[in-house]
Amino acid sequence: MNNNRRPLADLSSIEGRLAARLAGAITLSSQNLPHDISERLRFSREQAMSRARASRQQTAAATTSVGISPSGAATLGRFASWGQKMASVLPLVVLVSGMLMMERWNTHEQVLAAAEIDTQLLSDTLPPAAYSDPGFAEFLKNNPAP
Repeated sequence: MNNNRRPLADLSSIEGRLAARLAGAITLSSQNLPHDISERLRFSREQAMSRARASRQQTAAATTSVGISPSGAATLGRFASWGQKMASVLPLVVLVSGMLMMERWNTHEQVLAAAEIDTQLLSDTLPPAAYSDPGFAEFLKNNPAP
C-alpha cells in the first residue's frame, strides 16, 4: 500500500515551516539591500499578507461547519441558496418514494396471487379432502387452470 498521502494537518504544518524558513531567509538577505529596494520588498510582503488573510477569510466563510442549535440538535452551516437545500433533500425524497412504490407493487402482486388462487378454488370441482391437503396451494400455483 502506497502511503504518499498525508493528512491535511500535516500539509499545513509543512507549509507553515517552509513559509517561516523563506521569510527568515528573505529577512537576512534584505539587510544588505539599498533602502528603496527594501521598502518595495516590505510593501510587497504587506500586500501578500493582506491577500492571504482575505483568502483565508473567504475560505473560512465558504466552508460548511457543524454547530449546535439552541434546541441541542446538530446543524450544518448556512446554504448559499434554496437550490442547494433542494439538492440535499432530493436524494431522500427519491429514496422514500421508491420504497413506497416497491411496497405498493409488492402488495398488489400478493393480492393478484390470492385472487388467482381463489378463482381457481371457486371455479373447480374438487373433492373436500383436496382443500385440506398441505400441498394444495403449491399445486394451484404450478398447474394453471385450463
